Amino acid sequence: MKNKQAERNAQAARTNGLLEEMPEKHSEFMLERAFTDVQIRALRRGHVPREMEDKWFWFMEGDTLYAHRSWTGICAFRIDFSFGDNRHRVTVNQDPAQVGITCGDEDRKTVDHLLTWWSLMNDGL
Repeated sequence: MKNKQAERNAQAARTNGLLEEMPEKHSEFMLERAFTDVQIRALRRGHVPREMEDKWFWFMEGDTLYAHRSWTGICAFRIDFSFGDNRHRVTVNQDPAQVGITCGDEDRKTVDHLLTWWSLMNDGL
């Protein structure tokens, strides 16, 4: 039981998986959103998938969050946070060989939804 709790509390890092870099074919947009200290702490902890149904692996290096698909290691999003002005640069994988076709509005909604979900996953840890 103690090992499972320690595993759950461990911080995710690039070394936890076989990961691909963001491809040259990508798009960017600015996301304006504030985060509480608790949410930032949760995002910084990252997430290592533990079940087949868990589709995301993410971790932070400095103020940059890297979001990868758990099965393939493909980098789907990179988010460069700017907590001072709450304007965050989001880079989205647009390589059709790696991801489905998306558009700016769909990407913005997806990233916003994922950040909300991820910032609540580790709430209180």
